[in-house]
Amino acid sequence: MRILKSSEDYLEAMLILGKQHGYIRSIDIAAMLEVTKPSVSYAVKRLRENGYILMEKDGRITLTESGLAIAERIYERHTFLTKFLVALGVSKETAHEDACKIEHDLSDETFQAMKEHARIYGKNIDL
Repeated sequence: MRILKSSEDYLEAMLILGKQHGYIRSIDIAAMLEVTKPSVSYAVKRLRENGYILMEKDGRITLTESGLAIAERIYERHTFLTKFLVALGVSKETAHEDACKIEHDLSDETFQAMKEHARIYGKNIDL
């Protein structure tokens, strides 16, 4: 099953919020992604129905094993791509924005090749 880019963004945000706060709440997701609460409600419903998250009675959200795997994959790509682009001379702000765009569409083959290239040739790249 192919997951939507927006769903990947929500899962990545949930991972980050969980690491920062130790819990995940819809209101924090809305603030982080700069979207409306109804948008978060709709996304959370879809993610829950597809088995990527669990919703507790108190409103807290937990990533399932499959949701966590997707979130970690996207977060790794985002973090790596941002650092890679900064190492190429791109400003941090632009690198962050471009990484958000690239992280979803980049093939696994290309991503692995970029990581290998950085490992071999990027001795001064903080990856």
